Amino acid sequence: MQDNLSGGNRYMTQLFAHNKKNGLTRELIEALIPMFEEASAGAIAVGRDNRITWINASYSDLLGFKSPSSVIGRFVRDVIPHTRMPEVVETGKPLLLDIMEHQNQQFVVSRLPFFDEEGEIVGAVAFVLYDDLQPLTPLVSKFRRLHQDLAAARKALAKKTRGTRYSLGDFVGASPASLEVKRRARLAAGRDMPVLLLGETGTGKEVLAQAIHTVSGRAEKPFVGVNVAAIPDNLLEAEFFGVAPGAYTGADRRTRDGKFQLANGGTLFLDEVGDMPLPLQAKLLRALQEGEIEPLGSNKVVSVDVRVIAATSRNLEAMMAEGSFRSDLYYRLNVLEIPIPPLRERLADLGVLCEALLEDICDGLELRGEITDAAVSALGGYDWPGNIRELRNVLERALTMGEDNGLLDADAIFKVLPRNGSRPQSSLSPRPVRPLAQVMAEAEAQAIESALVACRGNRTRAAKLLGISRSVLYEKLARMS
Repeated sequence: MQDNLSGGNRYMTQLFAHNKKNGLTRELIEALIPMFEEASAGAIAVGRDNRITWINASYSDLLGFKSPSSVIGRFVRDVIPHTRMPEVVETGKPLLLDIMEHQNQQFVVSRLPFFDEEGEIVGAVAFVLYDDLQPLTPLVSKFRRLHQDLAAARKALAKKTRGTRYSLGDFVGASPASLEVKRRARLAAGRDMPVLLLGETGTGKEVLAQAIHTVSGRAEKPFVGVNVAAIPDNLLEAEFFGVAPGAYTGADRRTRDGKFQLANGGTLFLDEVGDMPLPLQAKLLRALQEGEIEPLGSNKVVSVDVRVIAATSRNLEAMMAEGSFRSDLYYRLNVLEIPIPPLRERLADLGVLCEALLEDICDGLELRGEITDAAVSALGGYDWPGNIRELRNVLERALTMGEDNGLLDADAIFKVLPRNGSRPQSSLSPRPVRPLAQVMAEAEAQAIESALVACRGNRTRAAKLLGISRSVLYEKLARMS
């Protein structure tokens, strides 16, 4: 306990070092640590990389671990899937009196960022204030209702004010490919330059575009998105540049602003820019180069100041070679390129993606929304041509057809997973030498999961494939759960 306490002193010292002007002395800080420990049911700290750097014994016991040392160095979301510690590290803003769910338990948690002497965020610390919410049931119910009302109000307000609904935290993933996307997005947010997002349909291009705008210098200005592929060619010019009164027969007698004018001062998101016809490409290039537009049917030039983020699922370089996309427009749009990998190339993110999607799907429903490891393994055997959009659809259908009150296992996934598009399972990576019993147990679990995937969840066929009886298979599955 003394080791944990000294570790807590160290992190709390860093936490308050940035606030020396408040007169917090080292003696006062060290006096506060035992008070925090005594008043809370557990405490934990993470570093800038969201790996656990300290946890006290009481929190380790609460989470079901034998000792604090067994979780040190692990990613905090691998230990506590629903924690919001990464959000605190990312934003530098505290989250006080938040309700967190973990393994059918509910905790009231306060999370605080801590800084180094230069004021840079170097991690976060959290305290579990209540681990039994039964006395707080009326307050918890009211909190959830207010939270749902606030989320609905924010979505409605975003639609009215042309704001954004997504932040960088909504682009979920911790694989190397996902982290590289986030790194480039942060780079783009800090520089007022055109950005080109490349990725298949459903990979999250609009989420990333909104996230870049949200943390950019234009965050307080409008974010206007337009899907080029969804607008008929003969209406695109009016959509982009607006219409002067009486510009053509049937036109409104009032001026109709185009997307450039609506986005003035903010960000214009051009989705599926590869579908833009050549004549409009030339006019778009001039607008970007000169910062001026000319509404349809008008001789008046209007100055605009927009930051353009373009996205496409098409190969623009091949289109340039065949003459269907202008090279000068391509170089104007592609100042900072962000390729977004398809889901099949970042299957390591499947678990956290499922958790995030299920939380969003079940928001406001009387469902908990959980998924087993075997179900995630089943999802990993599919090729995902529709990417994250298709994954969300599969999870929604599995929840709708499920009978376990929101718990999705491999059987629930196989019922809704398309029959085509399966792919071979990846081979196991070399591992260091470990106890034979542990290796055999993991190999057995892997064999069972592979058999269930190959038999699409049919346990009778899986048992036959494994060369064991169905009753033995059920016993092994029970031990694995």
